[in-house]
Amino acid sequence: MSKGSVLPQYIAGLSASFGALCMGASIGWSSPVEKMITESTDYGFAISTSQFGWVSSLLTLGATVVCIPIGFAIDWIGRRPTMLALIPPYMVGWVLMLFANNVTMLYFGRFILGMCGGAFCVTAPMYCTEICTTALRGTIGAFFQLLIVSGVLYGYLVGAFLPLLTINILCAILPLIFATIHFFMPESPVYLAMKGRNEDAAKSLQWLRGKDADIDDELKEILEESQKQSDAPKVNIVAALRRPIVLKGLGIAILLQVFQQWTGINAILFYSASIFEDTGSGLSGSNAAIIIGVVQVTSTLVGVAIIDKAGRRILLLISGLLMAVTTALMGVYFQLSESNPGSMDNFGWLPISSICIFMVFFSIGFGPVPWLVMAELFSEDVKSVAGSIAGTSNWLSAFMVTLLFPILKTAIGPGPTFWIFTAIAVLAFLYSLFFVPETKGKTIIEIQHMLAGGKAVDLDTKSAGGNKEQT
Repeated sequence: MSKGSVLPQYIAGLSASFGALCMGASIGWSSPVEKMITESTDYGFAISTSQFGWVSSLLTLGATVVCIPIGFAIDWIGRRPTMLALIPPYMVGWVLMLFANNVTMLYFGRFILGMCGGAFCVTAPMYCTEICTTALRGTIGAFFQLLIVSGVLYGYLVGAFLPLLTINILCAILPLIFATIHFFMPESPVYLAMKGRNEDAAKSLQWLRGKDADIDDELKEILEESQKQSDAPKVNIVAALRRPIVLKGLGIAILLQVFQQWTGINAILFYSASIFEDTGSGLSGSNAAIIIGVVQVTSTLVGVAIIDKAGRRILLLISGLLMAVTTALMGVYFQLSESNPGSMDNFGWLPISSICIFMVFFSIGFGPVPWLVMAELFSEDVKSVAGSIAGTSNWLSAFMVTLLFPILKTAIGPGPTFWIFTAIAVLAFLYSLFFVPETKGKTIIEIQHMLAGGKAVDLDTKSAGGNKEQT
């Protein structure tokens, strides 16, 4: 029999990650519609700037509150059914956005969209890492971030050229496209084995590896690991999360998610349009946003291509270092512009190039890697809940950064605000250097052994991570 095909794994991974594109479109929606609904009143009722701030930030708040409950749901009903079950509430959210006749409907619509998007942020990375071989886990696990930034660019593009109603309709159809495609995808074979559905697990694995692939060895590994988990003494989830090895993995996953947000990505996105306009580049805010979106998508594509070759840790180190340098330069530009007006008139290229470089290196490192590592660090008995806790920390951080950035910018000035991001990026670099393990090419047992303080176990050790040799 043949070694199988990688194409079904790519199809299933992209299908699950399409939920991230839906969330990305919701994120990208805010920037182009701000003037439409605050200045032009395209909804037919007045929306103040502060109200629009809540319309924007309630998306991240909705994602924050849903992550932990969804962690239990994906173990109760499965990865694939959970993602499909998100479609009806997703459509409710967009119906509220389409037919809003007051700001409260917008509040509820954005909060519901955030809840659905946040649920995908926990479920899709886990599904992606469970359906693929160890050799492809980095690439397919990074699809999630690629589809998020693609969704943001989609929101920017439709928002730049179309009226509000059309924007809302084009964003609302995305969850329906996801449902149509993902309905035909298999459930995770790891989840099916965990539930004792061994025959279904075999069928799922055969579909994912190709109909002519020899899956006997890999299926045996998955079933053995599942049986081992089943035979282990039953403990409640709180006790399981308190195991030292789980606490260590949880600390790494949470801090990487916190660093992802607190290095300033959302603040950079928020401020980029005005930077392009203020520096006399001649670009409108919408065109500047599209350029930023294209840079993000292109750079994330590069990250997806190299993440299984370069490794996770080296990408985090390069990313943290360059984000520190670029935010420091932006801080210098704004500080000198404020303290000595006119002194930086000939240096308009500095913040623009700094933003683009920041986006490139965020997109190959701290953009995709935290989501991937979150899905790699934990054993099956705690993966869902531990991953949901890490996801909560990401969205809570995003909410806080979005809320605090304009306050800090007003209170201490944009220069010192960007230097705060510089300091956090330096901390992210140092933490990645000294505390983040390299998980490239490692099975779950090998990763657990590293977290326990030992060296990677012998490659003969088997786990649910998949067949290392299969490509």
